[in-house]
This record gives sequence, C-alpha cells and structure tokens, in this order.
Amino acid sequence: MTSRTLYLFGSAAPPVFDLATVIEKAQQRGFDVCLGLTPTAARWLADDLSGLADLTGHPVRSEYKTPGEPDVWPKADAIVFAPATFNSINSWALGLTHDFVIGVVAEGIGKRIPMAVMPCVNAAYVQHRQFERSVNELREMGVRVLYGDGGFVPNQPGQGKPKEYPWRLVLNEAERLAPRRT
Repeated sequence: MTSRTLYLFGSAAPPVFDLATVIEKAQQRGFDVCLGLTPTAARWLADDLSGLADLTGHPVRSEYKTPGEPDVWPKADAIVFAPATFNSINSWALGLTHDFVIGVVAEGIGKRIPMAVMPCVNAAYVQHRQFERSVNELREMGVRVLYGDGGFVPNQPGQGKPKEYPWRLVLNEAERLAPRRT
C-alpha cells in the first residue's frame, strides 16, 4: 500500500525516456506516482503514454483540464520536476504558466507543497544570466534545486550522458520532502 502521493513532472530532455524505470523505483519506495509532462515531452513519449498511465494507475497529464472537469489525481504530498529544461526552469521562476506542469508548480509554491527540481541543461545554457537568476529565485521561494554540488552538473553541448542522469538524487529528495506516514 502506498502512503504518499508524488507528482513526477518531466520536460523534453533525453533522461525523460527513463521515466518508466523511475516510476517503478518511486513505487518501490512507497509512492503513488502521478506523471505530468510538458507538451514536447508528451510528444516525445507519445507511444508510451498509455503504458505509463497503466504503470501509475493515473492518466498522464500534459494539458490543463477544462473548467468543471474533475481533478483525476489525488492531492500531492510532494512534487519533483526532473528532467527540467532551461525553458522550464526559467518559465517557472518567472511565473509563465503556459504549460500545465509549470502552472502546477507555480501554484504549488503558494500551496506550500514541498517541491524539488533537477535541471538537465548543458554548459552553454547555464552561461545565460537568466538561468542562475531563475535557480536563485526558485531557491528563495523554497524549492529545493538539485544543481551544482550534490545535484546535476551540466555537460558540454552535444556531450550529454542521459543514462548517467542522477535520478537517485531525485528519488532521495522525494523521500525527504514526503516522509513515510506512520
């Protein structure tokens, strides 16, 4: 029996293709997982969405529901957003909620839902001044950003190693954010 609900959100970065394994590992840790994706990530995983919904027992969401439509997910005990792209990190920090997952995490700050994010960006993107501002802004709003020492370290452009993305850090942080209920 699961004791806590984890919203697992992902952007369109190569580690997103490992989400089925990550979901299984989160479930082994006692989480009921609800999967949310940016529209591009949903397009990348289009052939797998049905299987991912079966795996979680919940619909995979990438779009806002319509007014009056019931919420099909249980309330989140924690949210982890990984992989999070340059665009997703900046959109969240700036409050640009054009995508469903960005809207949920932006609102989650005000709802005081424990949240963590781990970027997946290359070393060229992080040279843009807005990225560091966004990381700092999210941290100041109480979001745990797994970046730099003890988190994701950017690679050079074109030299990504998606299989080495440190998913264990995301799952460890999820457990810290939403400890098991007794």
